[in-house]
This record gives sequence, C-alpha cells and structure tokens, in this order.
Amino acid sequence: MSSEKHALYAELLQQAKALLQEETDLIANMANFSALLFQSLPDLNWAGFYIMRQGELVLGPFQGKVACVRIPVGKGVCGTCVATGEIQRVADVHEFPGHIACDAASNSEIVLPVRQGGEIIAVLDIDSPSLNRFDDVDQQGLAALVAAFEQALVAA
Repeated sequence: MSSEKHALYAELLQQAKALLQEETDLIANMANFSALLFQSLPDLNWAGFYIMRQGELVLGPFQGKVACVRIPVGKGVCGTCVATGEIQRVADVHEFPGHIACDAASNSEIVLPVRQGGEIIAVLDIDSPSLNRFDDVDQQGLAALVAAFEQALVAA
C-alpha cells in the first residue's frame, strides 16, 4: 500500500509540474491544482485553497461542496496552519479545538501553508469523510506538491 501511495504521489508531482509549467496566473494554477488532487486522490470530499487577503483567509479555487468563505488567522485548522506556519494533519477534526465545520461530512483534514517570498500567501486544505485518512506518506507527498506549486510561483 505504501509503495503504491509513493508511486501515486510521484506521478501527481510530474502531472502538477506539467500543469504549472507554462501558466503564470495564480488563480488558474490553484484551480487546476485542486482539480488534479481531487480527481486523483481517493477518499476526499474537498480539496482547494484559501488565500490570504487583508489578514484573513478567503476562499479560493476548490473542488467539493460549498465551503466557508472567510477564516480568521488562528481559527480552525486552516487558520492554525497560518498562525503556526506548519502543516496541520488532523486525524479527527471533531477533536480539534475550534474546528470550523464547513461540511459536517468531513472527519479528517490536512492543511499545508503555501509561501511566496517566505510569506504565507495561501493554504492548501484537503478534507476526507474518513477518520485518520492522511498519514506520513500523504503529508510528504503533499508537501512535495506544494513545493512544486511554490516553485512555479517563483518562476512566474
């Protein structure tokens, strides 16, 4: 299972780099990136971005159900990601202090910071209806994908 998951992330990384290679528009890249993840990773019910706007997170391109539009820094899993600057991997969102339930069907979540010039400009938020959906392999694979996304921002 683990080797299959590693292979999936290696393939996704190549696909993401190809998607991002020629495009410089942030919103277009976020839209395609979230679509790629949502269509390729099993057992997800939401994948997308929240963008930093005037000191808070604002909904960006995503795949999935209607979502919360604004999230204050420090609130919920996404806001905590910005406040700490660290990946947040939550096995059971219902146990996370201050969790914001945009979709009651979500049970686990991983949120990764997206940086440009050292500053967090957005977060990549991925939700699953399953408890404990995300493991170390997911975290490493998604971190590599976010690094490729950040590299495309530098090249733009």
